[in-house]
Formats: sequence, structure tokens, C-alpha cells
Amino acid sequence: MPELGVRAQRRGWRWLLLIPILAPLPVGLYNRLEPQLWGVPFFYWYQIGCAVLAMAVTTLVHRLTRAGR
Repeated sequence: MPELGVRAQRRGWRWLLLIPILAPLPVGLYNRLEPQLWGVPFFYWYQIGCAVLAMAVTTLVHRLTRAGR
């Protein structure tokens, strides 16, 4: 029976996957040109940042949920 607690704990990490889903939703937050980073408007580098965030969170959740196997 202690295995059920471990499974539930592994599933809890999956809630982190909501972060990259919710980050690009408030378009009004990043629908602007300034500030620019190396000449790239904020809108574009925010989208790139969301993609990097999604990769990092997905990798983290995968490693944490597969740790006990």
C-alpha cells in the first residue's frame, strides 16, 4: 500500500505543466514592442521564452515522475 502514496506524489508534479499552458494566454501582457532585446520586439522574445519555459518544465516533470522507476 505505500506504493499508492508514491504514485500520488509523482502525479502531483504534473500540475507544473499548467505553467507553460497558461503563460502565453494573457496576450495583453506581452502585446507590445518595447522593451527590445537585441533589436527583437518584446512580443517575439516573450514567445521564445514561453517555448523555452515549456521545454524546461516538461523535462523537469518527466524526470521527477520517472525518478522512481
